[in-house]
Amino acid sequence: MTGGTGALGARVARWVVERGAGHVVLTSRRGVDAPGASGLCAELEALGARVTVAACDVADRDALAAVVEGVPEDLPLTAVIHTAGVVEDNTSVEALQPDQLDRLLQAKMTAAWHLHELTRDLGLDAFVLFGSGAASWGSGGQPAYAAANAYLDGLAQYRRGQGLPATSFAWGAWGAAGMATQEEGAEQLRRRGVFPMEPELALWVLGEAVSEGRSLLTVTNTDWELFAPSFTAERSSALLSEIPQVRRALAGPQDGAGEGAGAGEGGGSGLRARLAGLSEAERSRELLELVRTHAAAALGYQDAEALPANRAFRDVGFDSVIAVELRNRLKRATGMPLPATLIFDHPNPTALAKYIRSQLLPDVPAADDAADDPEAQIKETLASIPVSRLRKAGLLDLVLQLADEDGEAADEPASTASTSIEDMDAESLLRLASENSNPEN
Repeated sequence: MTGGTGALGARVARWVVERGAGHVVLTSRRGVDAPGASGLCAELEALGARVTVAACDVADRDALAAVVEGVPEDLPLTAVIHTAGVVEDNTSVEALQPDQLDRLLQAKMTAAWHLHELTRDLGLDAFVLFGSGAASWGSGGQPAYAAANAYLDGLAQYRRGQGLPATSFAWGAWGAAGMATQEEGAEQLRRRGVFPMEPELALWVLGEAVSEGRSLLTVTNTDWELFAPSFTAERSSALLSEIPQVRRALAGPQDGAGEGAGAGEGGGSGLRARLAGLSEAERSRELLELVRTHAAAALGYQDAEALPANRAFRDVGFDSVIAVELRNRLKRATGMPLPATLIFDHPNPTALAKYIRSQLLPDVPAADDAADDPEAQIKETLASIPVSRLRKAGLLDLVLQLADEDGEAADEPASTASTSIEDMDAESLLRLASENSNPEN
């Protein structure tokens, strides 16, 4: 067993011993010096097995050959389980360097080929390859890892074609073992709908698949209705099209039923009516705040002001999963059917707010301020700034002071003056400030 002293390898080692293996050979780069190796040996020996731990780089053919040749004749080699692998930080295809690509491929791919060559004449009962779901649907930012695991599927089919045993598993996330249990990676997978598998259940599947002579198998605990929308956010996929839950998730509400219709009867129609009674500047401000509020919530921000109006969604941390979450939030808020590609088609809050405005009020032409007003850009920018932000910057107090100096608010309580300012649209605020400002200030 390659990777035999790792968390996943150790769990599988216990499983094979419990099923009657008389001798297990566990390889790892550090051998007996690997963390937990001595305790694992004692545990397996207590279960009645003979244990050999070998320090070996499985990508080194000569070193691996020495391990295979060292298997005693009285306990001959009958099965190979290849769990070793290397994964690094996300690196795109364009950024991969040859030495990095070689390092990522060798532990999984090169070692698998060496195992095949060194054992193909030994009459094995099982040749088990531990791959990843990355081989089935890809792995964002880890193209070399996905390619190495896809190679295992090809090798399994090649061996079957030669009459040799082989089963390649494209595993989802293992609970309490494996690379996917790292905190950051595990949380990212959960957000995508890939949840950890119960190890005992995964091992049961392993045993059944090998005994049935299966060549390839993808095993995962995935919420397809959560996974599919983000997986297909930027492009459609035929890969999952036969899964019923995927078809449901991608079909969306039908004939006025479901989430969209409910939102349309409540939030959608109410929002549409409210917008119809506002000026164009007020509509722009309200819709922009709607988009920014839900975008901030999708990112886990407490304050919408942390999301600039004209900053690209990609630049503030949006990926396909968060994009779908924002789409779903806006569907509920607006009552409109919105595509999963929403933020890719309208890449910042301002552009997205304009799109939603055009869909909510298609019969109300948007005012073309730029054609008649040279200060339209200033007004549009001011319209995007919530009054709370003006207050935080100290500008709201300045406007109130200017209004007092003009004599229009001097006799009103401060709370009443504040309320009147809150009710003013951006154009009125701009006019008030420009008419009453001191050029020297």
